[in-house]
Amino acid sequence: MAEPSSSDHKNHQKPGVETMKKTITAAAAAFMLANTPAFGQAPKYPAKPVRIVSAFSTGSGADAMLRIVADRLSKAWGQAVVVENKPGGTGFIAAADVMRSPADGYTLFHADGLNFTAVPHLYKKMPYDAQKDFVPVIPLHHSNFFIAVSSQSKWNSAGDLLAAAKAAPGRVTYGSWQIGSVAHLAGAALETASGTHMTHVPFKDVGQLYASVANGDVDWAFGTPGSAGPLQQAGKLKFIGWAGTERLAGYPDVPLVGESGGPAGFQVSGWVGLFAPAGTPRTLVDQVNRDVAAIYGQADVPSKMIQFGYMPLLIKLQEVSALIRKESEAYAKIVKENNLTLDQ
Repeated sequence: MAEPSSSDHKNHQKPGVETMKKTITAAAAAFMLANTPAFGQAPKYPAKPVRIVSAFSTGSGADAMLRIVADRLSKAWGQAVVVENKPGGTGFIAAADVMRSPADGYTLFHADGLNFTAVPHLYKKMPYDAQKDFVPVIPLHHSNFFIAVSSQSKWNSAGDLLAAAKAAPGRVTYGSWQIGSVAHLAGAALETASGTHMTHVPFKDVGQLYASVANGDVDWAFGTPGSAGPLQQAGKLKFIGWAGTERLAGYPDVPLVGESGGPAGFQVSGWVGLFAPAGTPRTLVDQVNRDVAAIYGQADVPSKMIQFGYMPLLIKLQEVSALIRKESEAYAKIVKENNLTLDQ
């Protein structure tokens, strides 16, 4: 989650989808350059199928983008690239699988940045060391989030929602797909930033969460175009705020949270990357990095990313560790201020 920004968003005339495609195309090209190793050809790899163990649910936006990457890697490598979804356990199930696997480049971890930045602060004892047991392979993409409410809700802005929360502390509910998820932590951050108290309701999966918001069983939730967009397009949800730095192409009528009565500069950003077990040869890490970056640079990828509200995460591989440290500090503060824990 990005720190709140003091940027003044005076210009509300945001780029259209075509402009955004061009922007993402240029960004993807920069992404490929930033993540292409500067030295020689790696040894022949892979010589057998590669597993990518994902901490995300099947059908999520992150899963859909990963399957595009896996399919194209398979064609480029002439080897099967198998996606295995192992959600749940705050990422521990997928992480444990990867940790038990040889550090030979044939098992990769598709993870939310939270697994390395926020989750370590939610448990007194972790089953893995986020800084030592994995190495980053490539940062993939990031996204901001909408505030989603039922289309029948009387709230039409972030200000409406927060006014209701202030009027009846604890009565307003917000959902997330998992305790400790970005949607949960972002909700807690919004409570702190707005001086409100709301009640968190965790769900077991994304589909159940947004169906419950649409039905009015839960008042609101943070969601992306990929996760909450289908129900919004079906007229069952409406978006009353975008927790980003500028309005999102394709949703020009959805204001920023700060524009619609919420805390100025309030942002929610989640990112996803590929990781490998510590000790994986650098030559193999570099090859996967280079080949995935090439896929993100392909001409049709921008339109696929737009579907889910994603942008390439434009940082170099060696900058991922610094990003993790910075976000870890921010999440440590959120967890402490809200007395959050996942210990039983």
